[in-house]
Amino acid sequence: MSEQQPTLRIEGVTKRFGEFTAVDSLSLTVRAGRIFGLLGPNGAGKTTTIRMIVGITRPDEGTLELFGQPVTPELQNRIGYLPEERGLYKRMRVGDQLKFFAELKGFSGRAADEALDRWFEKVKLSDWKRRKASELSKGMQQKVQFIAAVLHDPDLLILDEPFSGLDPVNVELLKDLVLELKEAGKTIIFSTHQMEVAERVCDDICLVNRSRKVLSGSIREVKSGFGRNAVALRFEGDDGVLEDTRLVASVERHSDDLEALLAPGADAQELLGRLLAAGARVSRFELVEPSLHDIFIEKVGGE
Repeated sequence: MSEQQPTLRIEGVTKRFGEFTAVDSLSLTVRAGRIFGLLGPNGAGKTTTIRMIVGITRPDEGTLELFGQPVTPELQNRIGYLPEERGLYKRMRVGDQLKFFAELKGFSGRAADEALDRWFEKVKLSDWKRRKASELSKGMQQKVQFIAAVLHDPDLLILDEPFSGLDPVNVELLKDLVLELKEAGKTIIFSTHQMEVAERVCDDICLVNRSRKVLSGSIREVKSGFGRNAVALRFEGDDGVLEDTRLVASVERHSDDLEALLAPGADAQELLGRLLAAGARVSRFELVEPSLHDIFIEKVGGE
């Protein structure tokens, strides 16, 4: 597969369930060796899209190409999939069922055993290999399903809400493992509604809402096209300057600083000058770009 060949291409895909349209004319391209964020609120169509990619369901219209070819069961063996819903066999030992899942992908023998031990160590679950799934916490079960997705060394890894049920320490652990897989040349589709996490790991995104694509592109392209002008501030003194609606459209206050969204056409330097002229002692004055959270709220929150 050449570097220019996208890992996945979706063109005009639509999926209906009766009179309900879950995915409507969706087109997107996932570039090889990158982390692609499929973002949106619950019910936007993310999971339905993923299920079409992995062959659980078929589109009513449109086409999907995987590694430059129409999707086949053989190509799907090159996918690792972590679903949002947990699907472990409760009474079966964790190690045994992971070996079973690997065998379904054609991965068995000593190589599979060595990979299994290596991944148990990576996610810090080595002591739980011979325990039944019913004995594991929700977070542990999520990490076991992550192992199931990566054990057979897939070229494309699809993670649907991978951090569900994890505490902050394990969120960081899995995030670092995902970044390691990217460094190893894997392509990763990352589906979530947690914008803060997506912003830290994704190279490209597609934001969907109510079954349709709202925007897409690299993180840099999306942010630069947002046109938001805001300043992070920390100062002591009279804050009456911030009440001038010709200069400041809104203010969001945090524990020890604030973020001022400038009015259309307003100049950040004018705000700084006005604060200093009013006798304020300014310890922070920083132009800030919009976060994915900000973009998500503006594009989705009003609908």
